[in-house]
Amino acid sequence: ISRFKMTALLSLLLGAGPLLLLALNPVHGSDNATLPLVLWHGMGDSCCNPLSMGSIKKMIEETIPGIDVLSLMIGKTVSQDTENGFFMDVNEQVSMVCSQLAQDPKLKDGYNAMGFSQGGQFLRAVAQRCPSPPMKTLISVGGQQQGVYGLPKCPGESSHICDWIRKELNAGAYTDIVQKHLVQAQYWHDPLNDDLYKKHSLFLADINQERVVNETYKKNLQLLDKFVMVKFLQDSVVDPADTEWFGFLKTGQAKETETLQESVLYKEDRLGLAAMDAAGKLDFLGTEGDHLQFTREWFNAKLVPYLR
Repeated sequence: ISRFKMTALLSLLLGAGPLLLLALNPVHGSDNATLPLVLWHGMGDSCCNPLSMGSIKKMIEETIPGIDVLSLMIGKTVSQDTENGFFMDVNEQVSMVCSQLAQDPKLKDGYNAMGFSQGGQFLRAVAQRCPSPPMKTLISVGGQQQGVYGLPKCPGESSHICDWIRKELNAGAYTDIVQKHLVQAQYWHDPLNDDLYKKHSLFLADINQERVVNETYKKNLQLLDKFVMVKFLQDSVVDPADTEWFGFLKTGQAKETETLQESVLYKEDRLGLAAMDAAGKLDFLGTEGDHLQFTREWFNAKLVPYLR
């Protein structure tokens, strides 16, 4: 399958357009002790798009004067950054970010992190794999913590076309070449082929402890002061939307979902999430709107307090 064709399919899957931010009146405040903030953009976006991540960075800096905001660029240029969101091995991306953060003197005493869409689970991998410098609060804004399965936003009566595309993608999603070179395949989570997913998923199955329990991952994630997950209640881009709260489809079928608390991952506490939940470290936020659609007013009221 051509790179262009696969990009088009995966753009349909998660929506490659930049997020919409409706600018309202800013909330002013100042705190010289505010931790630096690291941002990781979503698929099809870049570190510095003035209509998305550039706007987010500027808004946060206006709202919290003096805060250092690092919007991650994966590559040497903005165009490389955008392309790598489709084609660069996620494990390599995480390793690259870990190295960058470790070399930044501004982060040595700790930082907060906010990931948008796929950037949400990528930053969780950073927290699990790279505890130095220490991540304090992780905010996942529409992040697919349990991966995705399906093609949303099917036009009109064309759902059968989307079903066909999904089958084609699924047929190749766990091949070595697709796993290695297509980012979205690395968090494609097929509940109908659970064994195949667990065996061949290079990224998601690893960070979600699907094969073995890596005690280091578990220990490192629990070092977070807070893990905040934002779900968009009318999300038509991410399927299933429950993945944004770490829920997913029940294994063996593709209709019924289960919450994080109902999952084996939680009941066996394979990642430490049950312990974090009991300690009050997990926050689940919901907001009206489609994927990554929110107002500045909501952002300031709900997310900015975690950054102060």
